[in-house]
Amino acid sequence: MKVILKQSVPSLGKAGTLVKVNDGYARNYLIPKGLALEADEKNVKLFDHERNNILKKAAKEHKNAQDLADVLSRETITIARKVGDQDKLFGSVSNKDIEAALHEKGYDIPRKMIVHEHGEIIKSQGEFQIKIKLGHGVETEIKLIVVGE
Repeated sequence: MKVILKQSVPSLGKAGTLVKVNDGYARNYLIPKGLALEADEKNVKLFDHERNNILKKAAKEHKNAQDLADVLSRETITIARKVGDQDKLFGSVSNKDIEAALHEKGYDIPRKMIVHEHGEIIKSQGEFQIKIKLGHGVETEIKLIVVGE
């Protein structure tokens, strides 16, 4: 089935492109989520008219994500936890804790966007670089410092 992408989809292409996908993928995922339109004659004509608006919207969303990435790259988050023997934490620091710390600073970043090479949790003190995927191909890193109470 041929579809017209209304939004950029990482595995398929950018907004405004015509792509061929499996019927089930289009009917069960892309079209219900509003990511694509079926490419029939009516939608192609309509889409040609709306293409500039969609491309402008995608560019604006990318710029907003890039601006947020620039601001976040200068942020440092400190989280305090109780420490036991050998400087091991009682408990851990999870993506949920990082999300809460970002929320306290005024950023609304869902924990699904928070990625780091230490898995889902951090169990030791120290300084860590935490990657945040903001969508639209934009990623940034923040500094996380885990200290003992």
